[in-house]
Amino acid sequence: MEEAKRMIYLDNAATTRTAPEVVEAMLPYFTELYGNPSSVYRFSQKSKDAVVKGRESVAKALGADTSEIYFTAGGSEADNWALKATAEAYKTKGNHIITTKIEHHAILHAAEWLEKQGFEVTYLDVDENGTVKLEELKKAIRPTTILISVMFANNEIGTVQPIREIGQIAREHGILFHTDAVQAFGQIPIRVDDLNIDMLSASAHKLNGPKGIGCLYIRKGVKIRSFVHGGGQERKRRAGTENVPGIVGFGAAVERAMRTMEDRTAREKELRDYLIGRVLKEVPYTRLNGHYTNRLPNNANFSFQFVEGESLLIMLDMEGICGSSGSACTSGSLDPSHVLLAIGLPHEIAHGSLRLTLSEETTKEELDEVVEVIKRIVERLRNMSPLYEDFLRKQ
Repeated sequence: MEEAKRMIYLDNAATTRTAPEVVEAMLPYFTELYGNPSSVYRFSQKSKDAVVKGRESVAKALGADTSEIYFTAGGSEADNWALKATAEAYKTKGNHIITTKIEHHAILHAAEWLEKQGFEVTYLDVDENGTVKLEELKKAIRPTTILISVMFANNEIGTVQPIREIGQIAREHGILFHTDAVQAFGQIPIRVDDLNIDMLSASAHKLNGPKGIGCLYIRKGVKIRSFVHGGGQERKRRAGTENVPGIVGFGAAVERAMRTMEDRTAREKELRDYLIGRVLKEVPYTRLNGHYTNRLPNNANFSFQFVEGESLLIMLDMEGICGSSGSACTSGSLDPSHVLLAIGLPHEIAHGSLRLTLSEETTKEELDEVVEVIKRIVERLRNMSPLYEDFLRKQ
């Protein structure tokens, strides 16, 4: 029987391995301390205490007050809550929302839904690196603008936005500012007051925590209403029995991420730049997508000319390498990435994209192996391409 290849996992933007210490912290709340935090008896107090501790961990990491952290089922719910509840609560003030063309689909689809309810949405262009143009943002503001929502760092190309400046512009105009920080939280230091953030979405499974738990930070004084009705949980803003094991895991993962961030991200940056350098040098007709330096520590996104991204992914998978061609939420789609189109790539180049996202477990030896495999696969796919043949003939 053929020995199974070892897996090289480079899709940490899609999800991360739950850290053993996080799992260990969660386990008692499944079978021993399983009380409902809303119950009045002493047995449930331990569950209630665990929720409080988890909330404190997340709040501390953001420089927020515990009363400003609301647990959700993940980043997508938090994004929907921020947009839809703000629109509903501030509709007497205005009906205009500003976002960007490169947001996660949780934002884009929520915005499209709001347009059907009569709200007006401006989708800002970005530059070739995927960065929001601040002057364009200022020009887009109207007297009826009630919300600006710009992601902290892009999930596909890794570009980090000028969040402080965007928040400052929003504040000067009396507009609420929300940021989807799902990819950035745990990778980049975030202090909500310093960055002028009114609302922020985060998710545990992007930072070695469990799936199915996230949060929305809502600054005190922001008058958005309940998103889920049916009970008094989350200070009457989100009904439903709290996911106690998930909250415990989220808190443990956040504490771990804060503790390890400086050394972990420095190492990831070093390996990321090594990977980028080798691929760009050794695979011709390749470009890096996103900002060269102002990007997430673990993100590398390439476009290979004359290559179909889906074929590349399948062949990488056959070699035991896990990568992505974009967001995990749209990986079943045959359309080219909306992010790559927004930064100006033509369809045929956007189709040949590969996102590799590292973790603290990634090694230089693994990246060397991945580069050699990419070189082989890209050469093989190009040799099958009539477009590449035509291109070489014209050289």
